[in-house]
Amino acid sequence: MSHDLDQALSGISGILVTPYDDKGDIAPEKLSPIIDRALGAGLHMPVVNGNTGEFYALTTEEAVTMVHEVANMVAGRAPVLAGIGRSVRDACRLAEESAKAGATALMIHQPPDPFVSPRGTVSYVEQISAASGGLPVMLYLRNDAIGIDNIRRLCEVPSVKGIKWATPNPLKLSEAIAACDPSLIWVCGLAEVWAPALYAVGARGFTSGLINIWPERSLAIHAALDAGNYPEANRLIRAMKAFEDVRAEELNGTNVTGVKAALQAVGIDCGGTRAPSAWPLTAPQHATMTAFLKENALI
Repeated sequence: MSHDLDQALSGISGILVTPYDDKGDIAPEKLSPIIDRALGAGLHMPVVNGNTGEFYALTTEEAVTMVHEVANMVAGRAPVLAGIGRSVRDACRLAEESAKAGATALMIHQPPDPFVSPRGTVSYVEQISAASGGLPVMLYLRNDAIGIDNIRRLCEVPSVKGIKWATPNPLKLSEAIAACDPSLIWVCGLAEVWAPALYAVGARGFTSGLINIWPERSLAIHAALDAGNYPEANRLIRAMKAFEDVRAEELNGTNVTGVKAALQAVGIDCGGTRAPSAWPLTAPQHATMTAFLKENALI
């Protein structure tokens, strides 16, 4: 499993949306065509309960349902990475359920608690890992201000196998890689547009929300980066940059909004987003997204 997981972590971690029905309740069955297309295109690892899955807008019970349903839909065709977070007790419950569902590994969200401590976060990761029965862990690092020493301490937790680096700071990433176990896999957590810059200092693989609507482009970008063909990777990224530009607006508050609006446009209605995410797109945002979809023959 370790070798397969290493390959998956170095590939694309595709962050699935959480679909809703007309009442606003979760409707996981709507993911079936998205998962089938993405895996058919070669997606290395689907991710449930990530931020593009509106993790913090879900109840713990909903997150438990989502990991079971996604694991059933993937049906062993690829490793499943399960997002874990919130209070330590909620996180441990979700970790236990994710293991029961058949998840391959856990992606532990960096706690957003205003009073989080670096050493407390080490304990948080250890407790979650134990609750899962020792599943491998990918740390989701959105705040590198904790410093290299504290990043190294987190990475020394035995179950940690990879780090999703989600800060636009390649130099700090380079320092972290040098300070930690060389067997760890550092993944670009800022999607396709940041992948070349982070690859250049040692990251491998990247996360993607684009896989929900255009997995073939994500796989082509990954193939180019794996081959060291940065000009081709950058050419492919330029053609999907408008998609990420829309998602980055309103302090990233349209991140999921953009993906779900694009899904509606291509005929897969996964509902809107829950507050405090923005919904729907503004008229200018909608125009940009529609132009992107038309230019790339997605609609």
